[in-house]
Amino acid sequence: MPEHRQQRALRMGVIGTANIAMRRIMPVLAAHDQVDLVAVASRDKARAERVGAAFGCHGVGDYAELVERDDLDAIYIPLPPAMHHEWALRALRSGKHVLVEKPMSDTYEKTLELMSTASELGLVLAENFMFLHHSQHTAVRAMLDEAVGELRLFSGSFAVPPLAPESFRYQPALGGGALLDVGVYPLRAAQLYLAGELDVLGACLRVDEATGVDVAGSVLLCDERGVTAQLDFGFEHSYRSTYALWGDRGRVSVRRAFTPPEQLKPVVRIEQQDVVTERSLPEDNQVYNAMDAFVRAALTGTGPLTDTSVIHRQALLVDRVRRAATLVGDPKTRPSDVLAEDPA
Repeated sequence: MPEHRQQRALRMGVIGTANIAMRRIMPVLAAHDQVDLVAVASRDKARAERVGAAFGCHGVGDYAELVERDDLDAIYIPLPPAMHHEWALRALRSGKHVLVEKPMSDTYEKTLELMSTASELGLVLAENFMFLHHSQHTAVRAMLDEAVGELRLFSGSFAVPPLAPESFRYQPALGGGALLDVGVYPLRAAQLYLAGELDVLGACLRVDEATGVDVAGSVLLCDERGVTAQLDFGFEHSYRSTYALWGDRGRVSVRRAFTPPEQLKPVVRIEQQDVVTERSLPEDNQVYNAMDAFVRAALTGTGPLTDTSVIHRQALLVDRVRRAATLVGDPKTRPSDVLAEDPA
């Protein structure tokens, strides 16, 4: 485990008892030697108390009560996207560092306000893209010159089978939809390899008329060099979590790009002329790494999570995709009818 410059623990609270919080994040926070998991909040107090008891912390029956506690340094927010802005803003204004489950918010303007507030108050604001903290991506970047050469095309896909009908992902008022839930992953991955601000050359979102949310989509991006990115995502597919880099020397594909289990040794496929090789990379725990990066940023003010420019680039790109998208389905949900101007 990495050592931090400060020895005191980061006192953390969690707003919401979402599945990702209980299954993946809270176990790591409870076990981290530089975290004191103090409290978890749910609007159902009995549920909060049950979850709190399971992780050795207080259960609080009101989000506002947790935000206002004076025994917290930082708050993790795994609520539906449309609720991120309100509670992240309240947490920042109460003097807490904030880790928000992706996406940072459901609109570009709300994300800008959060970034501005965090900057003014000198607090850490981070967006929880855990896949960025897996060592396989560093290994792939090291292969680029030898295995890919000059990059011509990035392709990425993240899709899952249909979800439970009651999920917030099918509720427009809660920020549901495939773009904000799974589409943001290949969009963020493309920015690891393409240069500068990306142009949206085309996009399509398929809207489910029964729910009013987008359930599938495709996006075509281009950077200033003419390198393109072809991205696909959705809620109505067989599972796929991959990206590939194709250049003048070869093609490298990452098979479990976004949600690899910690016990998995990821396999990267390299295709060059008549030679195909596969490399098995070391297993890694991206959940622990992501939490550790946030803890380091909050305790020491150092590390990659202190750079908020990546949050801005992501929010702007998602907004541009929404504005450019052709919607197939219910025309009443077309974002471009409401959002008239590119904010750049």
